[in-house]
Amino acid sequence: MLSVQQNDKITRVAPGTPTGKLMRCYWQPVALSEELDPSRPIKAVRLLGQDFVLFRDENSRLGLLDRDCPHRGTDLSFGRLENGGLRCVFHGWLFDTKGRCLETPAEPKGSRLCQNIRQRSYPVAERNGIIFGYLGEGDPPAFADLDCFVAPDTHTFAFKGYIDCNWLQALEVGIDPAHASFLHRFEEDEDPSHSYGKQFRSTSADSDIPMTKIMREYPCPSIDVKLTEFGLRLLALREIDDNRTHVRVTNLVFPHAFVIPLSGEMTITQWHVPTDDESCYWYAIFTSFSAPVNKQEMREQRLKLYTLPDYKPRLNRGNDYGYSAEEQKSQTYTGMGSDINVHDQWAIESQGRIQDRTREHLGQSDKAIIAYRKLLVQSIDQAQAGEKPIMRLDEVEARQITGPATVDGIGPTDGWEAYWKQVEAKRRSGAAWLRKSA
Repeated sequence: MLSVQQNDKITRVAPGTPTGKLMRCYWQPVALSEELDPSRPIKAVRLLGQDFVLFRDENSRLGLLDRDCPHRGTDLSFGRLENGGLRCVFHGWLFDTKGRCLETPAEPKGSRLCQNIRQRSYPVAERNGIIFGYLGEGDPPAFADLDCFVAPDTHTFAFKGYIDCNWLQALEVGIDPAHASFLHRFEEDEDPSHSYGKQFRSTSADSDIPMTKIMREYPCPSIDVKLTEFGLRLLALREIDDNRTHVRVTNLVFPHAFVIPLSGEMTITQWHVPTDDESCYWYAIFTSFSAPVNKQEMREQRLKLYTLPDYKPRLNRGNDYGYSAEEQKSQTYTGMGSDINVHDQWAIESQGRIQDRTREHLGQSDKAIIAYRKLLVQSIDQAQAGEKPIMRLDEVEARQITGPATVDGIGPTDGWEAYWKQVEAKRRSGAAWLRKSA
């Protein structure tokens, strides 16, 4: 259990809060690249309890500015792209991507007012379909050489989805290895050939056993957590018989991303990004280690569950997540359909918009959550003290953080750790984009 004060410390992210200060030490996903529609590449965004306007100017340069015009406080997201910048439609003040005021047209001829005006701007970077912003002080950290960043665009697909609750409970579901055997249990196994783009639906590596069968029939994994240079490595071991163990490796990349296996050839790198204290978005880059990603199929699969332009879920609190008592009797453990994103959405939103952790009881199966909270508090305290927290990288350090390796496979009960490393190496050896980059 946590006290109210401890829970507030690790959940709230507005300016001036301890976790808010820590989060501003890192790049944060701001929007998908596709959200900047070429016909009007301007978007209002909310991140860490602050409001911004994101835009791509006439020369394709990205800008991220405070959303309120410094003249009279009007909303710059309704502005126009003109003359190399974003123009406020109230009085025509014009700002470039760096926040410099280029024109104040209503001022008298010869006025030098615009030379003294600067709208606060923030560094922006684009990586494989996601636009990142840096809201902190000083220079931003370097991007690590994660697979999702070094792979070519052809081998990645990016998407996002809205979650109506605090970011931390969303992240903690993602790093909880135990829940999959219940929350994502399917009573019948599908044809694995139809599993493209779907999690827990293909066969486990080096076997013909469907993941749905493994999750259903082996619900009590042995869980181990290891501290790494990038955060945490989570190991979930399910003993199949005396000779075989199912090994699932998930990695927590600090502060709020995790890397998990989608299938034998694809991984998901997923961030849980606070819009404010009571809502967040998950952002994900799916990375293929073999063939190019079928982006159209991946997008169509996800748009069955999310609406545009806000990427909000079609199944939600308002319609009981599509719950069916008849389905729950014989098809899925939850009765909420076959997409695990819906299951997760229910689990994290049903805890309330900010989970009351003064009432929770954690056990041995919650090792990953306990380890993450310790790492989070340690990092918050370091940021408060002006020290450098984990994964705030310089260029040299960033080149040393690669992967990280992850796998879903069945190997020998003895020597399983060497097994999953061999599976990962074998998978990567067939990755054309890795050979090319090497």
